[in-house]
Amino acid sequence: MKVVHTVADVRGARNSSSRGVVMTMGALHDGHASLIRETRRLVGSAGTVIVTDFVNPTQFGVGEDFSQYPRTLDHDVAICAEAGADIVFAPDVVEVYGNASGFLADSITIDPGPLGDILEGAARPGHMRGMLTVVAKLMGLTQPDVACFGEKDYQQLTLIRRMVSDLSMAVEVVGVPTVREADGLAMSSRNRYLSSDERAIASCIPAAVAAVVASAGSGVPQALDAGRAALHPAVELDYLVVTDPKLGPPTPGPGRVLIAARVGTTRLIDNDACIVGTP
Repeated sequence: MKVVHTVADVRGARNSSSRGVVMTMGALHDGHASLIRETRRLVGSAGTVIVTDFVNPTQFGVGEDFSQYPRTLDHDVAICAEAGADIVFAPDVVEVYGNASGFLADSITIDPGPLGDILEGAARPGHMRGMLTVVAKLMGLTQPDVACFGEKDYQQLTLIRRMVSDLSMAVEVVGVPTVREADGLAMSSRNRYLSSDERAIASCIPAAVAAVVASAGSGVPQALDAGRAALHPAVELDYLVVTDPKLGPPTPGPGRVLIAARVGTTRLIDNDACIVGTP
């Protein structure tokens, strides 16, 4: 497996006829490993699996944890090698953006449209613009046939699919199911910020999602009441909603439950599919 740090090196290393990419911000865990393994399955043994390891400054808002975000490249490289990656692309900010700040005042960026202003976009202004722009840049650099993203970041996955479709990008976007801890908590790099007491409380977040899923057949208002009732009093709820699979208003049939909440100072998100009934 190669570890490369420059645009020239990653372009020179992408030499197979079938390429897959997994885009990460580092601090890898078993959830990322599942993305790498799925990408390997899709491109086959003769294909190339590229993992990008880049903490992107343009998707962090004011007061968020960019400077404190964990950088664990040696650990990440070991996980990538074990999971079957061929290349780890770990650039710095200057290599990706041409300067140390990220966006400049006259930078061309990806506008996420109305879907970028709801849920995570409302809570983190500018986040979806930064995320989509760096995904587009990394797709341009790696030129993948397939790109795997985790369903845990469901709004991100939905917007990436929309961008790829609307901009006629020649890449297949594959969503990979969320990997969970034994108590159901979705694996996340931010879980490491939780104290032991907070970690115990955080298990109510997937429990709340499960309560909504179980009650969605009775209608959205009752389901959301059930979800809120499952939350620990110490949890600060940002949002708990039911949407259609494309994040529009829910209608009878397939839907999606999405939650964001804080446990202490740590903000966690989760989601799951549901079937919405008629009230």
